[in-house]
Amino acid sequence: IKALQLITVMEIARRILLQNRHSEPSFNTTDSVFEYFRPIITGIEVEKFWVLCLNRKNRLIKCVEPTSGTASSSLVHPREVFRDAIRLSASAIICVHNHPSGAPTPSSADIQVTRQLKSAAKTVSIDLLDHIVIGQIADDPKGKGYYSFEDAGLI
Repeated sequence: IKALQLITVMEIARRILLQNRHSEPSFNTTDSVFEYFRPIITGIEVEKFWVLCLNRKNRLIKCVEPTSGTASSSLVHPREVFRDAIRLSASAIICVHNHPSGAPTPSSADIQVTRQLKSAAKTVSIDLLDHIVIGQIADDPKGKGYYSFEDAGLI
């Protein structure tokens, strides 16, 4: 019963945080993406992948979740990532996924997917602004809680 109460309290807190958002957030920094997703990833025990479809001013058109994985992996293909972005006439996208383990360090699969997304972005003329892996601040040696491929110079 205590576990159910704790889960309920976490869900209520997550929903309150989600309600306090601006209607059309702007994503001009990695920190702004991290803060947007913090309440979303709280308590999620499987790896999920999201795509922020953005207009020319980096304002959110729509956040889509093309895939949801297991406790340790989330398979994603460029066609799934860009499908909604193309349909919504997005100018740019930011890809985000969580690591339920807490460590935001990208895996070799994350690096390979990012290379594929970068190539596909050029083909469809939609800017890939970043791919961000979100974990926990406590499990990040840099103390950020996320890894940005853009900040690392890989996009």
